[in-house]
Parts: sequence; structure tokens; C-alpha cells
Amino acid sequence: MFNLHPVAVPDLSGKTILVTGAGRGIGAVLTRLLVANGATVLAGVLGAAHPDWASHLTGAEVFKLDVTDQDSVDSAIGRATGGLDVLINNAGTISPIGHLDTLDSDAFARTFDVNVVGLHRMIKAALPKLEARKGAIVNAGTGAATTPMEGWAAYCSSKAGARMLTQMCALELADRGVQSFFIGIPPTDTEMQGEIRDAGLNPISKIAQSDLVDPIVPASVMAWLCGPDSRKLDECLLDVRDPLFQEMNSPS
Repeated sequence: MFNLHPVAVPDLSGKTILVTGAGRGIGAVLTRLLVANGATVLAGVLGAAHPDWASHLTGAEVFKLDVTDQDSVDSAIGRATGGLDVLINNAGTISPIGHLDTLDSDAFARTFDVNVVGLHRMIKAALPKLEARKGAIVNAGTGAATTPMEGWAAYCSSKAGARMLTQMCALELADRGVQSFFIGIPPTDTEMQGEIRDAGLNPISKIAQSDLVDPIVPASVMAWLCGPDSRKLDECLLDVRDPLFQEMNSPS
């Protein structure tokens, strides 16, 4: 349906990269790619890594990370004792799904705590280390940040906030040598997409699982953004489907 393929990941030897939400899906595949290409990877998982994805974390330093808890965030950043080159904010939630008049406001707030405030916690805690290395921030994005979708009031609204937060990072941190990216990710074959199908509230829920993007595609783009060529980019708002990445894509 999307006809997308992974991009080539550069040598990342010598780089230390922290990935949130590494326990499954895109985060787990990304961790494997980063390790395979020489990076030292700090892999934050909420609870234990999912058994189906645990093998992807081999070679990474795996630890519990809850982006809604400041102590947990501070502890995670403290693990980067030798410095930090890239922070990848991959952790996110789409729950609760439902029409906005049925949503519990506390659950709605929880979505923002993960998808927006969690990014701010991680960025603020990591900034001294990122600034010291002239590093980068990569925030997992979605087209839902700019397109309203039935049943996704919490997700769309919070991802719109994450998109603007990334733009604020680009505005305020570029002069400090820190680059910021919000990378749009198309419908991908992960557990989140299973939640979407179960809810059945908008066209995305009707996409057959066989037509979803393989997690390695967005994972490879995020890994590429950790490399040297991404430093040539001026734009902070990107998408896996952009011509820049499509031209790199080739069947593997």
C-alpha cells in the first residue's frame, strides 16, 4: 500500500543514543538497528521488554523508564555517563480511543503526560549532555498531528503538541548546537495499530494488517537521523514518506 523500504543506516560507532519506548515495535527494531551499526544504546522500556521483541534488545543497556516519572527520567539520563549524542523520544500512547464526549478527562490528561510532557521531561533532563556533544533530538511523529481523525481526540491533540514542542526545540536550541526532528510515521504494523483496528473508528482502522508498513522502515529512518548526513538538514518537520527518504529507499 505504501511501497516503502528501509533506508541504509550509517556507521554510528562512537555515538551514544537513548531510545524511549524500546520494549516493542518500532522502538525495539530501532534499538537492534542502532546496535548493529555500532552505537552504544540505552534502551528504556516501560516494565519488562515484551517477550516477542526481547531479542531485538541484545547488545543494548536495557532499563525501566517511565517518561511520566521525573525520577525515572533523571535516572535514565544519568546512565549516559560518557555523554549523549542523540535522544530518541519514541515512547507514546494512543489511548484512550473514543469520541471526545465519552473520554475520561484524567485519561485524556495521561495521554498528554506521555506524548507531550514526557518529551519535555526527557529533553530538559538530557539537554546538558546533548549540548555538550552538539547532539540531536528525534521525536516520533505522525500525520495525526495535523489531521483530525475520528476517535483520536487525545492522540491527535497530544501529537500536535509534540509537533509544536519540536518546533520550539528547533527555535530555541539550534543556537546551542542541538538539532531537533519530528518524524512523521505512516500506519505501521505494531501493537498500537492493533488497538486502532479493534476500535474501528476511522479509515486507518480499516487498513489490512498486510498493508501496514514494516516497523523496520520508520526505524531505519530514525536511525539515519542519528548519523552525520542529517546534520545537513535545515527542516525539523519530516516524514518517512518524504522524497528525501523515498529516494534513499531501495528493496533489500
